[in-house]
Amino acid sequence: MKNREHDLWVPVTATDTLYLKRIRHPEKDGAPVLLLHGVMANGRIFYSDNGKGLAHYLARHGYDVFVADLRGRGRSTPRIGRGARHGQTETITEDLPALQAAIRQLKGEVAVHWMAHSWGGVHMSSCLLRQPQLIPQVASLVYFGSKRSVRVRNLNKLLEVDLLWNIVGRLLCRSVGYLPARRLGLGADDETDKSHRQSKLWAQNRPWLDSDDRFDYHLAAQTQQLPPALYFAAQNDPCRGHPADVKRFRDESGAHLSRLRLLARHSGHRHDYNHVSLLTHPDAVRDHFPLVLEWLAGRHWMVQENY
Repeated sequence: MKNREHDLWVPVTATDTLYLKRIRHPEKDGAPVLLLHGVMANGRIFYSDNGKGLAHYLARHGYDVFVADLRGRGRSTPRIGRGARHGQTETITEDLPALQAAIRQLKGEVAVHWMAHSWGGVHMSSCLLRQPQLIPQVASLVYFGSKRSVRVRNLNKLLEVDLLWNIVGRLLCRSVGYLPARRLGLGADDETDKSHRQSKLWAQNRPWLDSDDRFDYHLAAQTQQLPPALYFAAQNDPCRGHPADVKRFRDESGAHLSRLRLLARHSGHRHDYNHVSLLTHPDAVRDHFPLVLEWLAGRHWMVQENY
């Protein structure tokens, strides 16, 4: 039975509008789930036109799924260009709260499950730590390859992070006015100069401070408790979501009910997944996506930590 799909737009400023794709079962009205992409990406990481992906999987199991395109990415308007001034601070303080409010306006005052790929998990946890009144509105967290800082040392990190992201990325931003990742084939979508600069600072193992107003997210994590969180890390992910960096992100997020699952053959999974295939591999629906269903259902004891 084919899922139902709807296009939604959420205004966040007088000129900026966020796109939400709603995917749901034709006969069920389950709990809402918000999916958020990472940098140089958009919501298409979670779904395809032929019904594949995590979003469609969750909808087939009865969940009401909302896939976001952050400001300027995907089908959100206007597109990122030289004049775009927003960054991750606006994602944390404006975009995510607006998306949450829009979903609850449709679904009523129910808790929403939040899920993210890569840097989207940093945005989500930062949003909740900065605005703790939202924490009771979030039923659970599920993150795929999410890390805040890159502390591992290997050749991939040297090339992908130190050279391409940190050096070439900054040069492009200064030259073009934004990071044209889509045009250059570096990613599925572009980044503003501010979002690139801010995420670059955090990825360099800088303190978890907001560069706009010095808000201390790490300190907030010591006094707030995030919702139950399931962290997935891929064995074949050398730097964009290395398991050690995923674990460090979990640990610096304060005391909260959590599990870390390493997606590797030696830990009982079908493949040594990478940063993208942990979401897109055809075997994910039979391998680790069922663990997501257990987590959403509140059966946290069914998900064992293996790293």
